[in-house]
Parts: sequence; C-alpha cells; structure tokens
Amino acid sequence: MTVHFIGAGPGAPDLITVRGQNLVARCPVCLFAGSLVPREIVALCPPDARVIDTAPLDLDAIVAEFVAAHDASLDVARLHSGDLSVWSAMGEQIRRLDALGIPYSVTPGVPSFAAAAAVLGRELTLPGVAQTVVLTRTSGRASAMPSRENLAAYAATGATLAIHLSIHVLDEVVATLLPHYGADGAIAVVVRASWPEQIVLRGTLSTIADKVRDAAIERTALILVGPALAAEDFSDSALYSTDYDRRFRPNSQTGLIRE
Repeated sequence: MTVHFIGAGPGAPDLITVRGQNLVARCPVCLFAGSLVPREIVALCPPDARVIDTAPLDLDAIVAEFVAAHDASLDVARLHSGDLSVWSAMGEQIRRLDALGIPYSVTPGVPSFAAAAAVLGRELTLPGVAQTVVLTRTSGRASAMPSRENLAAYAATGATLAIHLSIHVLDEVVATLLPHYGADGAIAVVVRASWPEQIVLRGTLSTIADKVRDAAIERTALILVGPALAAEDFSDSALYSTDYDRRFRPNSQTGLIRE
C-alpha cells in the first residue's frame, strides 16, 4: 500500500502528467482538493473507488483516511493542484506518514506559474533582461512570511516575480514594487490559468489595480511582474548561435555539425 501524492496541474484536465493520470486510474482511494482540482481528473478514478473531497477536512481527518486505506491495503491517490513542491501542504502530511510508517510517493505536476506564462506566451527568463524567477507570496492567515523574505528584497534584483496568494493585497504589492520596476513596469494577473473560465489581465504597475477592480478579481489569481513580460529588444540566446561551440554542435570546420 502506498499514498501517492500527485500534482494535478493548474486546471486543464489534460495537463496532468501521464504518470499522475495512470496512478489516479488505478488507485481504489482518492483524496482531492475539491476547490482546485477539476472534476474531469477525479473522473479518472476507478468506478468503485472511494473518492473524498478534502476541502472540509482537517489534517487529522485526512490522515485518518490514509490510515484506514493502509489497514485495508488500498493504494491512495492524493491529488493536489499545481505542483507539490510549493504551497501544497504536502510536507505536514508526509511528516505524519513518516511517523506512522506508511509509504508514499510523489509525482510532480505542472505549476501554476508555468501555466500562466504559457497563457501569456512569454518566456520568464530572457538574455540580458532576467535570468531568475522568484516564486513567492505575501503573508496570509494560513502562513506568515519569514521576516527576511520580502517583496522589496526580491524586487531589488530585477528578477521576474511570480507572486502567489496575494491578489487581495494588490495595492500593497504594487506600492512595494513601484520603486524597483517603475510605474511602467510590466505586470500580468492570470486567474485560473488553463481553466475554461481563465482571465488574463496585462498592464503596468500604474494601471493593473484598476483593471483588477473592474474585473472583480478577488482570489485564485497569480501575479507576474518583471521586464521579461514585455521585453522585445533582447539578445538572442547563445545556445543556437552559429558562434557557440557546444558538445552536439562543435564550432569547427572539421567537427560534425549536428543538433
């Protein structure tokens, strides 16, 4: 028996990995985050599977389901939205499983920031513009930010910021970022990337707050900020340059030229 933690992806049911899909299809027990995992993915469960929406459950109740499945020798598909490596609450569940001696596996998923970048049609790291993506958030009821982790410090680097769980304090976010990216700094807000009801707002730090208010966006939104979102005048990557010597395409007259 194994508890399989599965990143279900950002929303579109075909953005779950093949491994994740196969695990869901064969596990007789499925626990899923009801407000964030689409029903089309849950529908992949076996017809007679025990399917539990964890939205109304606390940690003890979730662990009790793991224990019951373990006692019955039934594998569990534990579905979380996006990828499990950030803001998934997987860590506290794994800690309980370790203490109980219950085995588990982890299957990664497509994270929301990657889905949002795809919707925008943008690369978040461009030569000479930005080579770092910071995944962060602001303090909330569920988790406070450590004192040394703050938006101003990250913004000072000029990196691309992917700011999660913070649309409710957008005015505060904008005020913090303005000194570093400027009033014309590029910003985008993507709501439920890859879902049928997705919303995409593009603007600058001086215009985005009004756009968000007009769209009445209050939750389930990702904020992306940084010059890579709007840059057009940037250098080509050296990776595909004719002057770039690399293992599979040596820059020499005698070398074998191949991709």
